[in-house]
Amino acid sequence: MHSDLLLVIVVVAALAFDFTNGFHDTANVVASSISTRALSPRTAVLIAAALNFAGAFISLKVAATVATGIVNPALVTQTIVFAGLIGAIVWNLVTWFFGLPSSSSHALIGGVVGAMLAAVGTSGVEGGAIIGKVVVPAIVAPVLALLVAGISIVIIYWMVGRRRPGPVTKGFKLGEIVSGSMLALAHGTNDAQKTMGVISLALVAHGSIKPGQVPSWVVVSSATAIALGTYAGGWRIIRTVGMRIIKMDAAQGFSSQAAGATVILASTHFGYPLSTTHVISGGVMGAGAAKRLSAVRWGVAGDIALAWILTLPGAAAVGAGAYAVANVFGSGALGPLLITVITVGVLGAIVVGRRERHAESARA
Repeated sequence: MHSDLLLVIVVVAALAFDFTNGFHDTANVVASSISTRALSPRTAVLIAAALNFAGAFISLKVAATVATGIVNPALVTQTIVFAGLIGAIVWNLVTWFFGLPSSSSHALIGGVVGAMLAAVGTSGVEGGAIIGKVVVPAIVAPVLALLVAGISIVIIYWMVGRRRPGPVTKGFKLGEIVSGSMLALAHGTNDAQKTMGVISLALVAHGSIKPGQVPSWVVVSSATAIALGTYAGGWRIIRTVGMRIIKMDAAQGFSSQAAGATVILASTHFGYPLSTTHVISGGVMGAGAAKRLSAVRWGVAGDIALAWILTLPGAAAVGAGAYAVANVFGSGALGPLLITVITVGVLGAIVVGRRERHAESARA
């Protein structure tokens, strides 16, 4: 009974993380199109939500990497998975609160690794896989997106430099709809699968499936949760990516989105659980820097980079702490249930407090 209840708690936590992943990473998909007015905010978010949902069904390679390649499935327990999810959710919400586009992917991986280290030590963590499939892509992917977007914008400006700005801008705004749609689809192929992989880990620990399997209901529920989160929209981060890094024109928006989509789809093909946040931010910086270095607000870029660096260890620390607290109450559902109630209560208090402050500001 406790095992079944704990599984339900873990699945709900995983889908909650998937929802936060959607609204946290909405900025990656729609910020460029919104900032250049290629699409209205609500239309952009609606398209992104639909294509995030569709993208989740294209491949399961990333889900397999998360389920079998990061930690040892034979040593995973449902409590470890739950604690890792708490680490990821808390980190997502903290960075969202401050408007920083950090990586939901690395928050999830960091949370699970931290919980595993707290539970069984280094024997449960696949160190080589983390370096090869997480850390190296985290370094290479944004640099590659930066270069691709930068080269693309130089070529584009050379090709259209003597043409009338009006028709050129209109054409690139149409192009942004296409490139933004591809970016949303790519986002679904990579990010939704991480939740699928974590739920699959919990099901393996429960004894419901064998390692490497991903049931259909897991795919559908994960795709739905990230789509709903995307539709909810993370407006704070949208402002950071779309307006604070560079003052973006339509050609730059098109180039950054196209570069991001290309890099993410390539990574999905190889099963790398990539940070879409890193990729699109790199693309935006590349599109700005290629025009002129001073076009990029490097102070904002530095804040984003710092959030990236802190994400893995920060989420790991929260995941380890959550496991330590849950473990005090044994291996059953009591610890995770209490942590869930406390987490929901704290988040609810923060939301209510923010609304009250906004109401007071409006009255003033």
